[in-house]
Amino acid sequence: MLIEMTIKGLMLAPVTNMPIVILKDKEGDRVLPIWVGIFEANAIALQIEKIVTPRPMTHDLLKSILDSIHAAVEKVVITDLKDNTFYALIFLNHDGKVVPIDSRPSDAIALALRTGSPIFVKSDVIEKAKNTDLTKDAGESERIRKWLENLDPDEMGKYEM
Repeated sequence: MLIEMTIKGLMLAPVTNMPIVILKDKEGDRVLPIWVGIFEANAIALQIEKIVTPRPMTHDLLKSILDSIHAAVEKVVITDLKDNTFYALIFLNHDGKVVPIDSRPSDAIALALRTGSPIFVKSDVIEKAKNTDLTKDAGESERIRKWLENLDPDEMGKYEM
């Protein structure tokens, strides 16, 4: 089952200082944190803030290419979680044919923001994430899990890159 998500926030994890995109489901209270690279977080943050760069960023370029060949992003889906790595697909519609394209979740999210496309997560991915060690160190993983569980909703929207 696919669950539609929105971006609740983008922030730095206090333990690892790595950027995290916080996805929240539109219908309930499920939250999915996805650790991303600093450059991908910057691409997401620029789009969230509607900041126009003097030259196209990679995701802007990709959107321009898709527009020029009359292809549309129908949706992006976070499809799996294996060994602490999330996987995603971008579903492109070109001439009525839907083509799934393998992607990192951060790139899929950055492109979805630029194209106004919905973001989905498979329900089993959310369940896997609940039961996954978030770091190699079990103590750190538990600290991060507790931090996420006790996170104030007002804090989720804050980010400093």
